[in-house]
Amino acid sequence: MQHLLTPYSKQIEPFAWWEGAFTEQELNWLQEKAKKASEQGKAGGEIQNEIRRSEVDWLHKKEENSWVFERLANVVARLNCDYFGFDLTGFGEPIQLTNYHESKQGNYRWHQDFGSSGASRKLSLVLQLADPKDYEGGELQILTRKEPITIQKKRGLITVFPAWTLHQVTPVTKGTRQTLVTWISGPPFK
Repeated sequence: MQHLLTPYSKQIEPFAWWEGAFTEQELNWLQEKAKKASEQGKAGGEIQNEIRRSEVDWLHKKEENSWVFERLANVVARLNCDYFGFDLTGFGEPIQLTNYHESKQGNYRWHQDFGSSGASRKLSLVLQLADPKDYEGGELQILTRKEPITIQKKRGLITVFPAWTLHQVTPVTKGTRQTLVTWISGPPFK
């Protein structure tokens, strides 16, 4: 495991990332699960093709998936301690597995991860499952200043950022991009 950013004072960082949390075999297992996603992705709890074009499936907190939740919880605990300092309670929702297909120009335009299930999302987490050589486009971008920041495309890279951060996935122009996405909840901010 490698911790890649250097903290600046006590301010909240715009994002942080982590590499090496999952082995190639584990990433393959997750990617195979993601490839089976067939439910149309929603935006704001509704199907909105002008905002989001993707297919999703869900990993629920069951015994067979507990190792995924535990691994992600450890990464988030460390990054939260070093970069965000939020009061967190854990996973308030299942983990989302997502496909963005070239044939549908898969994308998710600028949005924030407020959610609609009642959980107070504080951090968003994206784990890249697809190898970047297998698709084109599909860049994860976050907007914390005038120009968007494009996150490095690298299989196994975990990116974590505050759920209020504007972010998007640009259209996939070749192949298919698969990701794991989850949100870490906590009590409302005061």
